[in-house]
Amino acid sequence: MGLAYTDLVLESTSGNRRMQVRALADSGAVFMSIPEPMALQLGFDTEEFSIREVTLADGSKKRVLMIGPLRVHFRDRYCDLSALVLGDEPLMGAVPMEMMDLLVHPASQSVTVNPESPYFPSAHAK
Repeated sequence: MGLAYTDLVLESTSGNRRMQVRALADSGAVFMSIPEPMALQLGFDTEEFSIREVTLADGSKKRVLMIGPLRVHFRDRYCDLSALVLGDEPLMGAVPMEMMDLLVHPASQSVTVNPESPYFPSAHAK
């Protein structure tokens, strides 16, 4: 088993800028995160957004920017959310995967639409 990467399109809903990226899909992470150069390319002013304290995989804490609104596209699905400005590659965490009803398959290192809801995303609202 290895890391699962997938192709996404990121779009700034306020600036109408888009870019195609290859993102790590990690259901152990919570949020979407993108590197600062991508945030700037999408037209976000990284001086104007809120700060969030996050706990990293090694247990350390770090203050990072949170930008948005960002639209994330996977095939024919999309979600609108805020993203952390962090790291050196885009990372799709559990929140965007749940919003688009996607599944990670570690054995095949792939991401797919949930086969139980092939036409539109479903969610639990309990």
